[in-house]
Amino acid sequence: MKIRIFYEDTDSTGVVYHANYIKFCDRARSSFFFDADLPIEDKGALLVHSLDCRYYSPARLGDIIDVKTTISEIKKASIRLKQEIFLNKRVIFELNIKLVYVIDGKPSKFPEYMTKLFQKIGA
Repeated sequence: MKIRIFYEDTDSTGVVYHANYIKFCDRARSSFFFDADLPIEDKGALLVHSLDCRYYSPARLGDIIDVKTTISEIKKASIRLKQEIFLNKRVIFELNIKLVYVIDGKPSKFPEYMTKLFQKIGA
């Protein structure tokens, strides 16, 4: 997913504010699931369990970044994704995130259609 860096994304020096890299990954992750035609569940939700991020180089006002999302691991109630942000084909930020499927506040097994979809797009 390509994203242009706007003034609102930067600090006073024109460099992307550190928390916005996570926001860009969140937007790309949502698009990743929407593009895979994952239905929006009323009773279940994918919630962030943990994340680990690495900053390598800054993006600046006017840059166009590209966020790539891949599936690293699928379990019964959780999925791990790797998201990388590229600037000019060079990785400038990396996020590894674990999402847990939750129903009524409790981790729950993925519905079968989700597991099949994750296996299909993760292959």
